[in-house]
Amino acid sequence: MTTLPGLFVSHGSPMLALDAGRTGQAWQQLAAKLPRPRAILMLSAHWSTRQPVVSASHAPETIHDFGGFPPALYTLQYPAPGAPWLAEKVSALLDAASLPASSHPDRGLDHGAWVPLRVMYPGADIPVAQLSLQSQMGPAYHYRLGQALASLREEGILIIGSGSLTHNLMDVVWNAGDDESNVAAYVREFQGWIHDKLLAGDLDAILDYRQQAPHARRAHPSEEHLLPLFFSMGSAAGGQVQRHFSGITEGVLAMDIYSFGDTR
Repeated sequence: MTTLPGLFVSHGSPMLALDAGRTGQAWQQLAAKLPRPRAILMLSAHWSTRQPVVSASHAPETIHDFGGFPPALYTLQYPAPGAPWLAEKVSALLDAASLPASSHPDRGLDHGAWVPLRVMYPGADIPVAQLSLQSQMGPAYHYRLGQALASLREEGILIIGSGSLTHNLMDVVWNAGDDESNVAAYVREFQGWIHDKLLAGDLDAILDYRQQAPHARRAHPSEEHLLPLFFSMGSAAGGQVQRHFSGITEGVLAMDIYSFGDTR
């Protein structure tokens, strides 16, 4: 069975579910390049628990976990089947790595999961399980979390961390869309630093980004939207790093997409 890479996707505003723009094109192109997954394990910035929890629903609901958007957005559904069997595997692997996990019998898919998946796999016919992150923990912990699940990639499981390379909602220019004519300078500086360190394989610097990266605290006032990056890195530690997209939406949301491990 083909070993799949670990992916990091920036999911952006929920409005991308209605018009995904250039980001959506990049999601589609990457999905088309990959072998069809047996199942998907998704870790999203929008589900945080004290300890790891994995969804074990047979038919996860589409969670509209946002407010103030057009009514059409709340009608969208992503009726992918669940993967209780994958939840069992995830729990066993995390337990073996001394990261005890529990399961949630009916947790659905939040927008950090279903918005990109709806574009990448519009048929909604690939089983999906979602894993919670631990927002009180840091990059090294989430890297270890990914490492504990790395063997799933050899079983045809596509591991995806969904967050945002930059995420400061106080600086968002709403309705700017894909227009990059007025991007905040700190966004490009942070984005470039992360890219350089990833390509250089400088794991120590990446894990210490909070102290070393330019404008780290402005790019991420809180860490939950960058933690999925470390999870994805850990799932394919030492593998090839490739950036598939680096556009910026709403003035400050860097929409970078990375794969870790071979995507051929």
